[in-house]
Amino acid sequence: MEGLSVADADLVVYLHPSKSSKVSQAILRELSSSLFKFNEAFGGVLLAYDVNILDKQAKILSGVHPYFGVRLKANLLLFSPKSDMLLEGKVVKLSQESIHVIILGFSSAIITAENIRREFKYKTKDNEELFASRSHKRHVIKF
Repeated sequence: MEGLSVADADLVVYLHPSKSSKVSQAILRELSSSLFKFNEAFGGVLLAYDVNILDKQAKILSGVHPYFGVRLKANLLLFSPKSDMLLEGKVVKLSQESIHVIILGFSSAIITAENIRREFKYKTKDNEELFASRSHKRHVIKF
């Protein structure tokens, strides 16, 4: 599916000194808090990660905050769709003005009437709403 990509990243995770006894657990918790959220630095939504800690020694940040930074290398699975990409999803609602879908089981999207291809015509058949293709009789979008 388009929109999914794997990226290798060199990261620095900043941890509070109270987490120094369980650094690995703190790193995983910090990365887990970024799952299924758009991250500007990654340029997409983080779906999964695999982490390798590079340094066993952390660097203490100078200044007011007593946090320490741990360098790590991570493989990231990102979801970053762009315009005109082909995505797969499940239709959850249909109306004459829009098609509502869930993509990858977590991301909702709406296709408005002006973005639905002209070859599709809205129909109500046996109390069921659907968009049917004018050129391919078996090609339908329904809930």
